[in-house]
Amino acid sequence: MLSRKGIIPEEYVLTRLAEDVPDHARYRARERRARFVGKNGACNVAHKNIREQGRFLQDVFTTLVDLKWPHTLLIFTMSFLCSWLLFGMVWWLIAFAHGDLDHSTRLQRDPAQGAAGGFVPCVTSIHSFTSAFLFSIEVQVTIGFGGRMVTEECPAAILVLIVQNIVGLVINAIMLGCIFMKTSQAHRRAETLIFSKHAVIALREGRLCFMLRVGDLRKSMIISATIRMQVVKKTASLEGEVVPLNQIDIQMENPVGGNSIFLVSPLIIYHVIDKNSPLYDISPTNLHHHEDLEIIVILEGVVETTGITTQARTSYLADEILWGQRFVPIVAEEDGRYSVDYSKFGNTVKVPTPSCTARQLEEDKSIMDTMPLSPKGTIRKRSVKLKPKFTISEEPS
Repeated sequence: MLSRKGIIPEEYVLTRLAEDVPDHARYRARERRARFVGKNGACNVAHKNIREQGRFLQDVFTTLVDLKWPHTLLIFTMSFLCSWLLFGMVWWLIAFAHGDLDHSTRLQRDPAQGAAGGFVPCVTSIHSFTSAFLFSIEVQVTIGFGGRMVTEECPAAILVLIVQNIVGLVINAIMLGCIFMKTSQAHRRAETLIFSKHAVIALREGRLCFMLRVGDLRKSMIISATIRMQVVKKTASLEGEVVPLNQIDIQMENPVGGNSIFLVSPLIIYHVIDKNSPLYDISPTNLHHHEDLEIIVILEGVVETTGITTQARTSYLADEILWGQRFVPIVAEEDGRYSVDYSKFGNTVKVPTPSCTARQLEEDKSIMDTMPLSPKGTIRKRSVKLKPKFTISEEPS
């Protein structure tokens, strides 16, 4: 609508405006291809009919870390309650076997008789199972109210006291370790690593390139950051074997060189579509919602502040690849420093691009002769007249 009124050029496409259009309104004929990796990096794979469930119990710590927070908190709460109840029962049995419960009842009725008898209980002030349970809590969490304590009358009580303290320390260590690992998991840092919602295919240096934009919202850097891409599609071998999810690595190019990137500001990562590329025969007619094509992007690196390796993932289906567009610049120099405008992170602009495959473009070089070099007339530029700061004069002879 804005382009019709002349406010925004028709060639300038705002990606976030296109994102507001629901998929069911654009495509109604066939269902969309199922993703292998979601836009948020979650793998869309359901594991079924796992018969050897006991393998998960062999690594209890990892299993506890992988559980959801409600389940983890429930397990820890039940662990404390069960340990308190178990040792409360043990303390009650010790008091019952030593006769502390009967003697305590007799002392409540006639305190003078207890003072003359000289009876020493295993644990003082144990009158019932409730008092034994309270003493179990005091021992394990080291509260020590002072009303109940272990005497030297019963060696078994001293042994139980040592065992309960060790069990309590083990439960606390496991709980603190799981909470720390769950709060500092690698995918938490990946929440601030962002990818452009759409990828683009356009000419760069006279060759068709698949491009996407990646950025980091935090000031703390990702050390030794590497990025790689894979194409996931259904293939069939010469022998007739069908591979439903064949993962093919594709060569990636970036401004730094190799797979390593210096992610201080948003970068445009691109892949040159040549004869070794799985996108060699892709044309604009193949970029529709039911095309069997998905490109997965994986960004890995070490978090500077914690030293934990993190990984961010996303994917692009065929209808999320825009043909003949490129990303607009978002980095500008202001007041002696570089600023990044993240409001234009996913914005693209149309550029002249041949509507043919990379194979056809390589075989017929005459296609490039009819293409203009750059769309200079589609983007408005602000002309600024700069005053000279100094002048050069000839020296007098």
